[in-house]
Amino acid sequence: MKLAKIAFRNIRRNRRRSLLSGTAIAVATMAITFLFSYIAGFIGDYETNVVRYVTGHVRVRNIEYDENEQLNPLHLSVANYDEVIRELESEQGVVAAVPRTRFFTAIYRNDQTYGGVGLGVDFEREKQMMKIQDSLEQGSLPQAGQRQMLLSDGLAEELDLEVGERLTLLTKNKYMGMSGMTFTVTGIVRFQVAGFNESFFLMPIDTAARFLKMDNEATEVLVMLEDAKLVDAYAEKAAGIMSSLGRDELSVLAWTKVGMIYGLIRYAQNIYDIFALVFFLLASTVIINTTMMVIYERMREIGTVAAMGMTPREIVRLFFLEAFYIGAIAAFVGVLIGMGITIPLSRIGIDLSGAMEGVSLEIGSIIYPQLNIRSTVFVFFYATIIASLASLIPSRRAAKIEPVEALRSV
Repeated sequence: MKLAKIAFRNIRRNRRRSLLSGTAIAVATMAITFLFSYIAGFIGDYETNVVRYVTGHVRVRNIEYDENEQLNPLHLSVANYDEVIRELESEQGVVAAVPRTRFFTAIYRNDQTYGGVGLGVDFEREKQMMKIQDSLEQGSLPQAGQRQMLLSDGLAEELDLEVGERLTLLTKNKYMGMSGMTFTVTGIVRFQVAGFNESFFLMPIDTAARFLKMDNEATEVLVMLEDAKLVDAYAEKAAGIMSSLGRDELSVLAWTKVGMIYGLIRYAQNIYDIFALVFFLLASTVIINTTMMVIYERMREIGTVAAMGMTPREIVRLFFLEAFYIGAIAAFVGVLIGMGITIPLSRIGIDLSGAMEGVSLEIGSIIYPQLNIRSTVFVFFYATIIASLASLIPSRRAAKIEPVEALRSV
C-alpha cells in the first residue's frame, strides 16, 4: 500500500514526464482500436455485398450452370422457381428467397453498340435482399410485366440516357435464337458496389422471361437467412428439400462454398491481420521504448531511494506500479478516443469511391467501421500489460546498481 501511494505521488510530481509516456501509450492504443474497427468494417462490408448481390446465404442453380456460365446458358435454369421458392421459404429463419435471371446483351443507342449485363429480378422480393429502392437515385422502380428497366448510373452516363428515354436490347434467348426488345428507362440506380454501377441494368423477371423465351424459369434462386451462422445447416436442409421434390438437377450451395469468393474473403482477412500485427508490433515498440526511456532517465532518483533504504525488489515494484498506473489510464483514454472516432464513422462511413473506381470486387464505396468490444477490451489490457512489463527490464537493471553510481549518473 505504501509503494502504491509513492507511485501515485511520483506520477503527479513529474506531470510532464508522465504525460509524455501516457500520450505515447494513448496514441498507440487509439490507433490500434480504430484499425481493428476499420478492418472489421471492411471485411463485414465485403461479406454483406457478396451475400446481397452475388450469392445469397444459400444459392440454388442448375448443377451444370457454373461450368458454362461464361456462355450465358439460359437453358440450364431453375425451372418452376415459384415452387422452389415456396419450399425454401417454408423453413424457419428465412428472410427472403429471390429468383434472378442473369444475361448478357448488346445495347443499341445512337447507331452504336454497347455491352450490358442484365438482371431479371422480382422487385418486391428484392426489397429484403438487394434493397434496390435504397439505391434509386432518380425515377421509380419498373412495374411487373412492363417493358421497363433500371439503369446503373455508370451505364446511363455511358449511354447518355435519362429517365423516360427508350433503348433497344438484343440478346440470345434460351433457344440460342436472337431476341430484341425496346424498353423504357424508369429509373437510375447507384449501388454501393462500384462494379455494379458500370454495365448493369435491371428489369422485372417476368419481362425478362418473355424477352429470353423462358417460362417461369430463373438462372438462380438466392436465399437470405436471419442468422448467417446457420448457413451450412440450412443448405443441407435445402438440398434435402430439392431431392424430395425430385429436383436432382439443382445444386444447393452455402455461400462459403461458392467458387473462390469465401476464399478471397479469408485471404483479405489474413492480409489485414498481417497489417494489424505489424502495426501492433510498432505500437508495442513505441510503448516499450517510452517506458524504458523514462526509467533510464531516472537513475539519480533510483540512487536516492536506494540510499534511503529501499531494497532492489521494492524499487522494481515501485516502477512497475508507476508504469501500470500510467499504462492503464493512458490505454483507457486511448480506447475511449478510438471509440469516439469509430462510433461516428460507423454511421457516417469513410468514402473510398475514388480509391474503388474501376475495382470489380464486391467492396462498397463507403466503408463503415465496426466496433468490436472483444478486440477493444483486448487492446486495453494488452497496452496496459506491455507498458507494465516494459518497466521490469530497466528497473531491475537499475536496482542492481550501487546507490553511489546511480547518484553520479546524469
